Amino acid sequence: MLPLKLSDRLRGELETLLGQTPSAKEWCRARALLWLADGRPVAEVAELLLVSRQSVYNWADRFERRDDLGLRARLLDAPRSGRPATAMGVIDPLIAEVIDKDPRELGYRSTTWTAVLLARHLERAHDIEVSRRSVGLALDRLGIRWKRPRHELALRPKTWRQSKGG
Repeated sequence: MLPLKLSDRLRGELETLLGQTPSAKEWCRARALLWLADGRPVAEVAELLLVSRQSVYNWADRFERRDDLGLRARLLDAPRSGRPATAMGVIDPLIAEVIDKDPRELGYRSTTWTAVLLARHLERAHDIEVSRRSVGLALDRLGIRWKRPRHELALRPKTWRQSKGG
């Protein structure tokens, strides 16, 4: 890579930015650009800043391509989509609305709600795709505890142990 060409004005702005910015990213990138403009090799700049050579190449390339933006915008990362929004708070009222209903009333072939079934219901009824874990966390936030259903024989008298000698 050829040494970076910086105008006197741009060099002055970068040097001023070094003393003013609270952002470590901006400082690192400004310092790298100034060193590259001084003719230092990319490998040396990367070693001094404890980053990869590819990072230094990316910073310089991005800085040159964004010449129509302001100085700080030229140093920052490009906007990214990032992590998807969490379901926290969104699915809680939807689960609270159906948890006391029998799933059979809503067309499911189950007598009890499970996390998987609640996730399927949220996707089908509200077009919200969530994981079983998200449903479990929502149930915890709502204070809902469930256990496996206990099946009791309907015809067994309460005193059956006595009659069996136990």
